[in-house]
Amino acid sequence: MDLQRIDLNLLLLFDTLYRERSVTGAAGRMALSPSAVSHALARLRQALGDELFVRSGPVMLPTALAERIAPGIKNALGTLGDTLGSLGRFDPASSQRSFVFAATDYTALVLLPRLSAYLAEAAPNLHLQVVQASRKVPVRELAAGEIDFALGYTEAEPQAGADGIRELDWFSDRYVVIGSRAQAEARGRLTLKKYLAARHVVVSPWGQTRGAIDHELEQLGHRRQVAMHVPSVLAAPFIVASTDLLMTVPRLAAELIARAAPIVVYPAPFPAADYTLKAYFHAGRISDPACRWMADTIVREMAPQRPGR
Repeated sequence: MDLQRIDLNLLLLFDTLYRERSVTGAAGRMALSPSAVSHALARLRQALGDELFVRSGPVMLPTALAERIAPGIKNALGTLGDTLGSLGRFDPASSQRSFVFAATDYTALVLLPRLSAYLAEAAPNLHLQVVQASRKVPVRELAAGEIDFALGYTEAEPQAGADGIRELDWFSDRYVVIGSRAQAEARGRLTLKKYLAARHVVVSPWGQTRGAIDHELEQLGHRRQVAMHVPSVLAAPFIVASTDLLMTVPRLAAELIARAAPIVVYPAPFPAADYTLKAYFHAGRISDPACRWMADTIVREMAPQRPGR
C-alpha cells in the first residue's frame, strides 16, 4: 500500500470508528456530521480494498483486516501525536537529554562548575559531554548536530552569521597580567615598558601564534616577546610561577589561578577590549526546545561570580 494514497485524516477516522463502533459516535468524537463520516469511510474502503466495518444492528463491527491493522494504526498515530505534541515544550526536570559542548579547559572551568550545580537542581537527569573542538568555532560539527554548543570568545572566527552560526554573549571580563610572586618585589609596578621588555607565555589551544592581545598591542604600535606557546591554561600558571615570564589572562582566570599557584596579579598596562566569552550554536538547532532552554540557561544563570566578590 502506497502511503501517498492515504489521507491521514482517514486513519484518524479509522482509529476513532474502531474505538466507537458507531458512525454517530465517531462523528461526535471528531466534530463531523454522520454523513461526512460515512463518505470518509467509503473513501478509506476504496483505498484499502476492504469493507473494514460492517453493520450489525446499531454497531459497526471491524472486519478481519481491520482487526489486523488497528494496533499498528493506533501506535503510529500515538507516536505522531507525541512527536507533534512535544513541539515547543521541554521539561528539564524529567528530561534525560544529552548535550555536547565543545570547550577549552578554561571555558569548561568557567562554565561547568556553575552549570553542574544548577542542573543538579533543575535538570538532574540531563547528561553533558564535553569535547575538545578541532577549531575555535567548529562549524561543520555544529551544523551536523554533532555538537550542540561551542564555548568560545571574542576573537573566535568565523564571526557569527557565517554558515548559519549564531552566538550568545555569556560573560565579559577585563584582561590582567600575572607574574611570579617571587619576582614581584624586584619587578615593582608593572609599566608598559616593563611589560614589553619581559617575555610572555601564551595559551594557544589550536596552535595559533597570535591572539587578541597581540592584535591589541599591534594597534598601539607595540609587539611583545613570546617565549612559549602552550595548549592549556592549566599548565601555564605554574610555568609563570616558577620563571620570570608574564601571562595576560582574563581577570577571572587570574583569580582562579591565584588559588593554586604563587602568582601576583597586575592591571594590564595598556588599554584592551574586554574578553567576552560566547556560546556558539547553529541556527537550525535553536528550534529544538531543549537547545533553546539550554541557551537561555547559559545566558540567564551562568555568568560567573568572581571569587572574592
